[in-house]
Amino acid sequence: MEQNLGKPKQLITKEFAKLLNENYNKTRYPLIKEAIKKEDANAIWFSIEELENYIKYIKAEAKKQKYTIDGIRFHFGAYPEDKKYAEKSGLTTLFLAPTGTKKITKTKVAAKAEKSIEIDDSLNIAPLNYGSIGNPPPITYI
Repeated sequence: MEQNLGKPKQLITKEFAKLLNENYNKTRYPLIKEAIKKEDANAIWFSIEELENYIKYIKAEAKKQKYTIDGIRFHFGAYPEDKKYAEKSGLTTLFLAPTGTKKITKTKVAAKAEKSIEIDDSLNIAPLNYGSIGNPPPITYI
């Protein structure tokens, strides 16, 4: 049975999303295209199944390694100019890395104290990549 979590607080309107995408395509995309001398990706797609599976994976790994997951950071990247990356060679990518804290136990004169330390996205859990970039030219949000 699915839990109803309510409406997310970070929702934006479709109109504002369109404006954000138009601003990116006008101000960032041409610079990237000029710099790499080819059409680049401006959107990355992951299936719901891939995202849900990754969330389950990082939660399980975190539990094994005594981490507390508090989020996922989305990092921009660029594939190396190498033929082994085929059509993605030199193009933009987006990878996901879990963020959180690790519980450590310190022993003090006959007493144990548990303390959380910030680890951020240096967790020893593999990031997720290889979403679909589609085929350039860029995808426009509508």
